[in-house]
Amino acid sequence: MKKTTLFIAQAGIIAAMYVVLSMLMYTFSYLEIQCRVAEALCMTIFYTPAGVFGVFIGCLITNIFGGSWIDVVFGSLTTLAAALLTWPIARAIRKKHGANLKIRHALLIPIPTVVVNAICIPFVLYFGYNVTTFGDVEGKLPVLAILSLSIFLGELISCYVFGPLFVLALNRVNKVLDLSLENQIKKTI
Repeated sequence: MKKTTLFIAQAGIIAAMYVVLSMLMYTFSYLEIQCRVAEALCMTIFYTPAGVFGVFIGCLITNIFGGSWIDVVFGSLTTLAAALLTWPIARAIRKKHGANLKIRHALLIPIPTVVVNAICIPFVLYFGYNVTTFGDVEGKLPVLAILSLSIFLGELISCYVFGPLFVLALNRVNKVLDLSLENQIKKTI
């Protein structure tokens, strides 16, 4: 029972953080030129499997504010797919290197997020938000290609600039919580 409660609490906190970050950076969280800083939360998947559902639920809620049902459904499912692909990578790194994520290993975790979003989200933008031109560029394939590049670059910034900063903060919190737990155990012995 306690594990379920902890899992739900962690997923809820991650989802709330995703929504808040997306809303704070609203201008950059939607449409053609997109750098959704909240995508850095894919790093939470290393620390807890609740990160998978937290990121998905946070994205779902955020996409509701975007206004397109296509984004709500397919944009959110894209995030879920990326998170599910991230979980085995994170689990393997954690198993091999322990609970403290090193930055060099953290660079592997966002790969599914960057790749899956760069492939799928251009279609969400094209069909869900009617982004059929990009500057002077017209035509389905050229626009989708430019949207893909734009999303790819935005995801790189979110995951590889903000992600490692987030990992440093999470490692610090993880260390403090572990020390606190050790002290509580020592006091009871």
